[in-house]
Parts: sequence; structure tokens; C-alpha cells
Amino acid sequence: MTHTEHPRALAHIQSLPSWLAGRVAARGRSLVAEAIAQEGLKVQHHAVLAAVSEYGPVAQADLVRRLGFDAKDVVLLLNHLQDAGLAVREPDPKDRRKNAVRVTPAGVRTLERCAALAERANAELLAPLSAAEARQLMDLLTRVYEA
Repeated sequence: MTHTEHPRALAHIQSLPSWLAGRVAARGRSLVAEAIAQEGLKVQHHAVLAAVSEYGPVAQADLVRRLGFDAKDVVLLLNHLQDAGLAVREPDPKDRRKNAVRVTPAGVRTLERCAALAERANAELLAPLSAAEARQLMDLLTRVYEA
């Protein structure tokens, strides 16, 4: 097959909704990652910290299940969060033989700043749209996601 047999093959791929959605998602992830980096965190740290805040005190194994992350990665992410004073491991109130993780007051403040940074990053992502268009895009994306 030569390049002349399908001269618009790449253009066709790039016109597919799946390709466009993937490119927009990649840009959004990049913008959020850059924003969260201002707090010294990666997106995975932010996800773990948010899960600890929402479900804590929570066992590490429960975090692994809830997030779908590799257990070794969760340990490393929690080590970083604990070293930064954002989360602590303590005996699990449900089972004193195990440890549970909870967010610290500093972690709560960091989550609040990360939420604001992520909101600004997403506003930048949607900046080419009017407010009504942004709401419509969100409605359409939600319908596609939930289908």
C-alpha cells in the first residue's frame, strides 16, 4: 500500500470524536497537572489525598480498591503525603492491628487550594467557549459518558 492509496487517512482519524475527545482530555490533564504542581503534588497525589479526605480514616487497601491504583504506588504516594504533613497513618479505629490514613488540617488546606487551581485550569481549557457553550459542552459530555 502506498501513501497515495489513502491520502486522507490521518485527516479522517483526526476528525473522529474519539480522537478529538482524547486530545482535549490530554490538554485538560496537562493544564491540571501544571496547576497542581504549584502545590508540589502530582495528579495522583491529589487523587489519593482527596480520597483520604473523603473516606478517611481509611485503610490503605481500601484506597487501592477505590482508586484502582497499584498498591505499591499508593504506598509511595502516601509516603510523600505523610512526609509533606498532608496525611498521617494511625491505628485503624475499626481494627487496631491495621493502619488507617487520615488527612491533616494542612492536607485539607492543600485540597482547597488544589480545587481552586484545578478550577482555574479547567476555565483555561474552556476559555474559547462562552459560558452557555461551556455548560452545553458539559451537558453533552455527561450524556456521552453516562450512556
